[in-house]
Amino acid sequence: MTQTPDSIPAPLPVPVLHTIAREHHPISRKAISPGALRVLYRLREAGHGAFLVGGAVRDLLIGLQPKDFDIATDATPDEVRALFRNSRLIGRRFRLAHVVFGREIVEVATFRSNADDGSGDRETHEGGRLLRDNVYGTIEEDAIRRDFTANALYYAIEDFSVRDYTGGFEDVQNRVLKLIGDPEQRYREDPVRMLRAVRLAAKLDFSIDPATAAPIAVLAPLLREAAPARLFEECLKLFLSGRGEASFLGLEAHGLLPILFPESADALARNRSGVLREFILEGLRNTDARVAADEPVSPAFLFALLLWPAYCHALIGLQAAGTHAAEAQRRAADRVTLHQLGTVALPRRFSLPMQEIWLLQTRLPLRQRKRVMRTLAHPRFRAAFDFLVLRDAASGSHSEDVEFWREAQRDPDHAIAAHPPAVEGEGEGDAGEPRKRRRRRRRPASADAG
Repeated sequence: MTQTPDSIPAPLPVPVLHTIAREHHPISRKAISPGALRVLYRLREAGHGAFLVGGAVRDLLIGLQPKDFDIATDATPDEVRALFRNSRLIGRRFRLAHVVFGREIVEVATFRSNADDGSGDRETHEGGRLLRDNVYGTIEEDAIRRDFTANALYYAIEDFSVRDYTGGFEDVQNRVLKLIGDPEQRYREDPVRMLRAVRLAAKLDFSIDPATAAPIAVLAPLLREAAPARLFEECLKLFLSGRGEASFLGLEAHGLLPILFPESADALARNRSGVLREFILEGLRNTDARVAADEPVSPAFLFALLLWPAYCHALIGLQAAGTHAAEAQRRAADRVTLHQLGTVALPRRFSLPMQEIWLLQTRLPLRQRKRVMRTLAHPRFRAAFDFLVLRDAASGSHSEDVEFWREAQRDPDHAIAAHPPAVEGEGEGDAGEPRKRRRRRRRPASADAG
């Protein structure tokens, strides 16, 4: 690609090595996985430089236990593959080696360079986005081409020191997330970095450096160029890491929510009562609690939560146009799902259960015995009931239904006898909450009327 003067990338900062000796940092080999230690030592024995790098170093510095241990080395992927029979090479955009120890996978990446003398494999999109980057370099070059300073820290196994080329050690101490280099250029290289900034700030309870945060709202539309499947994975990381509420607030604050969930963001803006937003926040708080308790959270339930405002808004429009209630519900669910797929590739194995959770909400006010028994037997009933509990927590308008179904799960006949049947709701309130319409009692027919 020919570059005009305006499109010439800003130079990355000059790396300056700052070595933090073992006695000045808290990282211990006891906190590093045995598999990662084996890879580090074998690479060193073969004459290669090898360092624990990135999120593992950052997390260990602030007292968190990393889930993954990544290693950076001057060995090429093929050299790593030759050293470890239990390894495989993966990736086209970034060529990596995965070394497998039972259920643990240690990712090994070769130092990469930002410069390209033509000997490597790099492809850049016209907008500056990196499509492929397999140009190898030195540890100094590798450090300055990483995204955030907090992720550009290297733990050296030979002397147990931490090597810092970008000021990341101080930023971690100050709990600040800062991009390396020109923020606009780095976001254009990979727009998903904007989501990573929000996610890491939420996960680590870091603030985002003002210069790093400033371009996000302007460049947010670049995320539309990202692969929908990749954005789906990023959404799972954002909301299923145990910091979903903080991630949602970060997306709102930096103008990213309308890009990821355009119809829900529009519905939230129109919802004057704020009940829909409180519903999402309540649901994410509940999700965070489940993650903290090591309980499972289904992506279907998560997306049912995040797209509920869009579904409610679509349903209001269809019913206002005269569409019959049951048909409006099905069409609204299909419409929201289809439109969302253009941004985030929600797999069918999650989108169908998501729709079932929504559609079951209209069954929950109904208490005729046959309907109650069918609803209890539905495979999505428990998720739909949990969804109803969240709706009640946000609006306080479903306590009677929650009480009924809680009792019905123990003793359906007693619950039906204790609570009179309600009629299926039609219409939507300002917050998208179904309104119950009660049937008028018919007057007894007179003799003259036959």
